[in-house]
Amino acid sequence: MASDSEIAGFRTAGHELVDLLADYLEELPHGPVFRPMTRAERAGLANMRMPDESLKWGELLRVWRDELAAHPMGNGHPRFFAWVNSAPAPAGILGALAAAAINPSCAGGDHAATYLERATTRWLAELVGYPLDGGYGVLTSGASMASIICLAAARQWAVRRVGLDVREHGMAAAQTAPLVLYSSVETHSCIRKAIELLGLGSTRHHTVPVDDDGRIDIAALREAIAGDHARGLAPFCLVGNAGTVSCGAVDPLRALSDVAEEEGLWLHVDGAYGAFGVLDPSIAEYFDGMSRADSLALDPHKWLGVPVDCGCALVREADNLRDTFSLVPPYLRTEEGRGFGGPTWFSEYTIEQTRPYRALPLWMTLSRMGRAGLVANIVRCRQLARRLGEMVDTDPVLTLAGPVSTSIVAFYYRPPAESDATLDLDEITRTVVAAVQEHGRAFLSGTIIGGREAFRACILNPAATEHDLCVLLAEVREAAARLVSDRLS
Repeated sequence: MASDSEIAGFRTAGHELVDLLADYLEELPHGPVFRPMTRAERAGLANMRMPDESLKWGELLRVWRDELAAHPMGNGHPRFFAWVNSAPAPAGILGALAAAAINPSCAGGDHAATYLERATTRWLAELVGYPLDGGYGVLTSGASMASIICLAAARQWAVRRVGLDVREHGMAAAQTAPLVLYSSVETHSCIRKAIELLGLGSTRHHTVPVDDDGRIDIAALREAIAGDHARGLAPFCLVGNAGTVSCGAVDPLRALSDVAEEEGLWLHVDGAYGAFGVLDPSIAEYFDGMSRADSLALDPHKWLGVPVDCGCALVREADNLRDTFSLVPPYLRTEEGRGFGGPTWFSEYTIEQTRPYRALPLWMTLSRMGRAGLVANIVRCRQLARRLGEMVDTDPVLTLAGPVSTSIVAFYYRPPAESDATLDLDEITRTVVAAVQEHGRAFLSGTIIGGREAFRACILNPAATEHDLCVLLAEVREAAARLVSDRLS
């Protein structure tokens, strides 16, 4: 237990830290989005030595302020439009601090953290309209881990149907049922990582082309399944996207649900970023069919602004998870209603044993916002994305790479007509992305769509304004113009 003097120092430093954090959040919009570190600064942090003696509280805060907070990733800034990283939510910050103060293991047991996790996973399911009667929700480090958990359940479910057990005999038991998983070419890389980790192998990942809007081609999917059946393979799982990473496209989830039902496949939906778009009435219809999935991966730490390390795996039938992961050694046995027992432990439904208190910052963030606040933020981000799409569409040197479905806008550089036709536009795009990032006035990332390098802006911060969008496009245009001028000179 901490001494009285340690607690007194913590109290003083804690008040000072909250002031520092408030100042940091207040000043974020007025500084650069990103400031590259010098070689000396990088070396200073990477080679930092552990102190032999205790550092004073003031020195800890000084290092945070001068060396760490001075070089953030940039995602808190309203002109950060890269990848899918949300701005920090003040309630979530306090929730993370409060969770660390209690610091429980949320494997299970009869304590508040486990019941709060049950409540918050139910809230997430309700937000996206996913039924949990007979189902189960468990918080994870992120959607990548949620997908591993869900696809492991899908694999066990598939081999059980033919009288096999991967847990007991390993993937060797499934040689008589060579499993195949299907997803579009736009599916997040975590799906491939999951099937490689689960022993299926990437050659059993059948990627299906997409249509002009970035959505999986249903006819091509049906053809792929029929062809694999003819080759003696065993289709078992279909992955749908509720918001692809490159352009935010939402697969035709109702049609995917129909295919999964007709073919007897497990349907997993990757809704990490985009599933919460269902809260925007203007695009809610895109997500029709998501509620029919056998499993769904979510990332509250994306569009909902919860602190990082908060994903969620939802499954339609709880027994599928428990059959995949339950293992209770003698030293972890408890009985519900006696001692520390509580309901069935989360560790029987996931691969984690010691689990952090993810539910507290999640609960604080959602409770502070309320459903109305969450909806308003998502609608606002969608409005900004549509506006950015309109601005790109009317720009003489930029062109949209596809429709704006959620809050991601992907676009290409289109040089003036008089420019040299031999210009390498892919190389120019990659170089412009880096130049914009390094300049620090705005921040976006790149991707490949339709075989071409594209700019990609993801709007998750409702504090962004149309002016911020104008700055972003101006930075892209100016960097591209300088580069093309250099190439042609």
